[in-house]
Amino acid sequence: MLFWLNPAVFAMGLLRVISGTIEIFAGLLMWRLNAIEKALLVNTSLAMVGPLILLTTTTIGLVGMADRLSLAKFVWIGAGLACIFIGIKMK
Repeated sequence: MLFWLNPAVFAMGLLRVISGTIEIFAGLLMWRLNAIEKALLVNTSLAMVGPLILLTTTTIGLVGMADRLSLAKFVWIGAGLACIFIGIKMK
C-alpha cells in the first residue's frame, strides 16, 4: 500500500481507478457484443456506476475533511451536489 498517501486520498483515487477500469471493460464488451441493443444495455448500466462513484468519492473526501469544515460549508457542498444531480436529470 502507498503509506505516504492520506488514506482518504488513497481510497478516492482507488475508486476512480476502479471506475475507469469498469468504463474500459464496458467499451470492450460493447465491441465484443457488436449489437446496438446490447451496447445500449451496457451503457445504461454504466449510468448507475458514475453517480455512485461521484457520491462515494465525495463522501470519503468530506469525511476526511470533516474536522476542517463548518456546517455551513457542508450545506453548500450538499447543495452543489444536489444541483449536479438535478442538472443531470433535467431534459
